[in-house]
Amino acid sequence: MATRAPLPPVLWPLLFGNFVIGAGVMVVPGTLNEISADLDVPIAGAGQLITVGGVVMCLGAPLLAAVVAGWDRRRLLALSMLWYALLHLACPAAAGLGWLLPLRAIAVVSPAIFTPQAAACVGLLVPPQDRGRAITFIFVGWSLASVLGLPMAAYIGGTLGWRAAFGLITVLSLISAAWVWRTLPDGVRPPALSREAWGRTFASRPLMLCIAVTVLYAAGQFVLLSYLAPFFRQTLDASAAVTSLLFMCFGASGFLGNVLMSRHIDRIGADRAVLFSVALMVVSFIAWPLASISLLLAAIVLVPWGLGCFASNSAQQARLVGLAPTLASASIALNSSALYAGQAIGAAGGGWLILNAGFGPLHWAGLAALLAAMALSGLAARAAKKQAHPVPASPAAR
Repeated sequence: MATRAPLPPVLWPLLFGNFVIGAGVMVVPGTLNEISADLDVPIAGAGQLITVGGVVMCLGAPLLAAVVAGWDRRRLLALSMLWYALLHLACPAAAGLGWLLPLRAIAVVSPAIFTPQAAACVGLLVPPQDRGRAITFIFVGWSLASVLGLPMAAYIGGTLGWRAAFGLITVLSLISAAWVWRTLPDGVRPPALSREAWGRTFASRPLMLCIAVTVLYAAGQFVLLSYLAPFFRQTLDASAAVTSLLFMCFGASGFLGNVLMSRHIDRIGADRAVLFSVALMVVSFIAWPLASISLLLAAIVLVPWGLGCFASNSAQQARLVGLAPTLASASIALNSSALYAGQAIGAAGGGWLILNAGFGPLHWAGLAALLAAMALSGLAARAAKKQAHPVPASPAAR
């Protein structure tokens, strides 16, 4: 069996950039206890930082995809990381939640640009047969953010304060900007999408069903993921160090899941890969009541969720590109938008549930959304097959 050629080194700064983007997105869930205490707001109120960020990233990904369509990707991606650095430097200066909310909203313009545009330009950096592997490779950065970024944020936030955790994102963003600028070639400009191409994207039933799947599984996860740190503190009396270790267990599983996905997605197919990834998360949500019994059980229950969490989105990106390669810029931007919409819906819904019923119902709400995502994913796969093999019209209809 012939061995596949290694992926080009130019993909490494894109992987690292996604790591920094992911760490910055997750710095709020990781430090939610500290933000709540320092700014004297309830947990559900502090959680609206996640909701606001999700709304901005949701709306920004497709809108900004049109605005930056003609930009050279070396400059665009490097500048987006500089913006990330500056705003994470400004956020710690906020004296209250009223100041922090708009600063956070402006900061997450960068994830709305970097992640979808990095994925969209991969097709110009690797041959077509390596596209699926390359896209899942750069999304390993997101799972690395859960392995290292989220636990570091939780630990630094618990020991030095949430402002120090935001400062770490500033430093990492500057490193990322320099690496992108040094490594990416000039002239990488994916073709701009016309209004007609956007119309074809929205008119594609398989593409839009896939994007709806992303909304559902993201919302299902973030109902609970947004509030994991306060959940562990309330149910298990977990310190910042212990919470960091639990996040590291979750993140290590996520990293492993994404690596396995990168290696096997071209063999098993993107449709089945998405379904299997979401099914793994379902296992954790069914078993979630065990997580409140002991730290060991909590760590075990987190493993299937972590394995499926980041692998599912990597598989979704490859699935969208495979369905319509010429529409990848639009579909990936919409998928990123869907992911962030799910985050906003989940965080807002989770906050409402905590205020009205406590932490108990969170995993049941998440489970319902994940099961709906599995059902819709099956419909998307069938729609894609019908599109690829249309049923010929009957003689009477001709």
